[in-house]
Amino acid sequence: MFKRPALLTEKNFHYCPGCHHGIMHRLLAEVLEEFNPEETVGISSVGCSVFIYDYLDIDWVAAAHGRAPAVATGVKRVKPDRLVFTYQGDGDLAAIGTGEIVHAAARGEKITAIFINNAVYGMTGGQMAPTTLTGQKTTTTPEGRNPSQQGYPVKMVEMLSVLDGVAYAARVALNTPKRILDAKKALRKAFKVQRANLGFSIVEVLSACPTNWGVSPVEALKWVDEKMIAYYPLGEYKTPQEGVE
Repeated sequence: MFKRPALLTEKNFHYCPGCHHGIMHRLLAEVLEEFNPEETVGISSVGCSVFIYDYLDIDWVAAAHGRAPAVATGVKRVKPDRLVFTYQGDGDLAAIGTGEIVHAAARGEKITAIFINNAVYGMTGGQMAPTTLTGQKTTTTPEGRNPSQQGYPVKMVEMLSVLDGVAYAARVALNTPKRILDAKKALRKAFKVQRANLGFSIVEVLSACPTNWGVSPVEALKWVDEKMIAYYPLGEYKTPQEGVE
């Protein structure tokens, strides 16, 4: 039967209509039930998802802006039997937290990063993010992102996948039912990689932000297809040869 996952609290989400954070929260709740929720620790970041600890009934540690991988590293090293993951947006992970995520990955920390990429700073009013697409208009790039001035969008999964400490790296989307199922599989695999102590794992999630994109929720689904996936191709960029089904 279709029902609320046991780990998902009854508190209403605070997200805007059409935002995909809610979908990802449900997937997390469903997948974590397959492991041992009582031995799971989530690291919450700064951004739209800052209140995720109100929605998922597991242990949480709130990290300073961009420092979630460092906090996760500490938790995992002190409690190596715990399943530890970070939940971060493109500002937290790919801007202020770039150094943290790169070095956690390079060290091969046995943690999992869930990276929500909506190509914009959602919580603070729609400013340009490291992942903002070329030509995309934001409050700080009203004429569109110009590579000669603001540089090019950062492809985090491609960049991290070349590091030896990374065991699993994938990019998924949530704009169709099939892709939601694919995202759930990638999430499950990332956690299995951690459980097998194979190294660092990351799942990047292309997420809609209709409010700051200035489109309707339905139009946002098409925008993910036509704009985001064209620049950020979906798929597994690195996967273990053995040890994980």
